[in-house]
Amino acid sequence: MGLKGSLPTSGSIVFDGWDITKLSPHKVCKLGIALVPEGREIFPKMSVLENLVLGAYVPRARAKDLREQNLEWVLKLFPKLEERKKQLAGTMSGGEQQMLAIARALMSKPKLLMLDEPSLGLAPVIVL
Repeated sequence: MGLKGSLPTSGSIVFDGWDITKLSPHKVCKLGIALVPEGREIFPKMSVLENLVLGAYVPRARAKDLREQNLEWVLKLFPKLEERKKQLAGTMSGGEQQMLAIARALMSKPKLLMLDEPSLGLAPVIVL
């Protein structure tokens, strides 16, 4: 049996001086941690742009205030997403969806970006 789904029984997780071991996800987000989950977890029936904007809806005022600047920044990092802003996210390739998932997490301007299996489902030529 793997670790997936297992809960810690001892120890702690400290980030930026805060014990976050038992914090709820929204409080972890508030501290500036963003996660790109395994399997991407994009919203397939929403556009690329709508997915990106959702990434800025966080309890961090700076990210909300700078939503347009953050959007411009992530679209420069991932120009393919700029081309596909109006496209439904679920119709993109796996690699494009992975770009979207990363860009969406970056919209919150996190202090820490965690990537869970970033190459999962990508073509082997992309992973190498």
